[in-house]
Amino acid sequence: MQIQKGQRLKLEDIIPHNHSNFTLQCQLNTKGISLDLACFGLDAAGLLSDDRYMTFFNQPTTPCGSVSLQDPVDNKAVFKFNLATLPERIERLVITAAIEGEATMQDIIDGQVNWQIQGHTVASFSFTRSDFQQERAVLLVELYRKTKLWRLSATAQGFNGGLAALVKHFGASVAEESAPITPTPVSPSTQILLEKRLATEAPQLLSLAKKSAISLAKVGLESHRAKVCLCLDISGSMQRLYREGLIQAFAERILALSCRFDDDGAIDVFLFGKQVHQPTPMGIDNYASYIAQTIQLYPLEGDTRYGRAMQAIRQHYFPDTAGNERKTPLQASLPIYVMFVTDGGTSDQSLTEKQLRWSSYEPIFWQFMGIGKGRKSRSKLLAAFADSDFPFLEKLDELPKRLIDNADFFAVQTPNEHSDEALYDLMMSEYPAWVKLAKQQGLLR
Repeated sequence: MQIQKGQRLKLEDIIPHNHSNFTLQCQLNTKGISLDLACFGLDAAGLLSDDRYMTFFNQPTTPCGSVSLQDPVDNKAVFKFNLATLPERIERLVITAAIEGEATMQDIIDGQVNWQIQGHTVASFSFTRSDFQQERAVLLVELYRKTKLWRLSATAQGFNGGLAALVKHFGASVAEESAPITPTPVSPSTQILLEKRLATEAPQLLSLAKKSAISLAKVGLESHRAKVCLCLDISGSMQRLYREGLIQAFAERILALSCRFDDDGAIDVFLFGKQVHQPTPMGIDNYASYIAQTIQLYPLEGDTRYGRAMQAIRQHYFPDTAGNERKTPLQASLPIYVMFVTDGGTSDQSLTEKQLRWSSYEPIFWQFMGIGKGRKSRSKLLAAFADSDFPFLEKLDELPKRLIDNADFFAVQTPNEHSDEALYDLMMSEYPAWVKLAKQQGLLR
């Protein structure tokens, strides 16, 4: 059966009543445009009253298992449904597509939604670019309850505002995007000398540095200068990651970023478990076996204390307060970018919150990365709907009573989950906006 745009049908007209299990296969053909496909489970008011009933690539199944996303790839998704087990409070299921970037639905080629039972297509809904104008997010199809029967609608309703407008339509709030910033100049001659040194002594780092440069250019930081610090969790649960070389490889990626931000070819390193340690900096001369040698000197420990590590880092860069409370802005010419890596929670939450608030008056940015299940997403708007093993880090990301927002958080299942380019993009999600705010508040010259 071919369903037309705007058509409404009883679901049993295309799917026999005894078949509560079926799939929806959604695919859009584009010219290199990337889209996010999702299913919203809405209540009687048409709102997403329970975030767990938004199904997408980072949250692939509902708590009841009634809706699941099967092996999503770019611009294609297969949603599996079992309406018999769906809670009664969920009265509407809406399949949506949202375009990433500045393209519109008129830039697609065409698309199709297929209803399938046991792998056989029983109905289809097709659309083309001519069905749209400047929409950047679209409600493709809806399944809804009416007089105790499930019905379907080939909606194809669009939102010019994109994903933000779509999420607001379902009753959720979204964050505003930050404006671009003016980069701080760096000396071309010293950068050239560093690249020549990398080409001779560390070609692997040079390749990574070039990839990081692409991400920096995307956000207007191609000439930005900063000091980079790597803070690593050495609690016992991190043992496998160190043993398998995953932390070594990750540290090399951070060192490569530093080679774009600074010309000394080195990063400061801090380790934390129950105690805090500051080993020799990691640089071009010693990077190849740095992590293995460092862990021999500082074996893994019990406990995890973010606050103590943050205090030590602040004391190192800003010794005047010894890592204690600061109430007025401190100005510097060079910001500090801290990559803070952990796989668990902290036992000193109160101190951690204080450190983050106090350091908001200093030119230091905290990029937290959790290794485990977290709210990671290609789209920050979608990420807000995912479950996480790091609720405290997410709380820090939104912590009130700070001079400016000085932290960001993302999660990975493993340190090598993302490509180099994707990792650097994640690392630059909020830092550019912080640089802008830091200049406005007098933290940076």
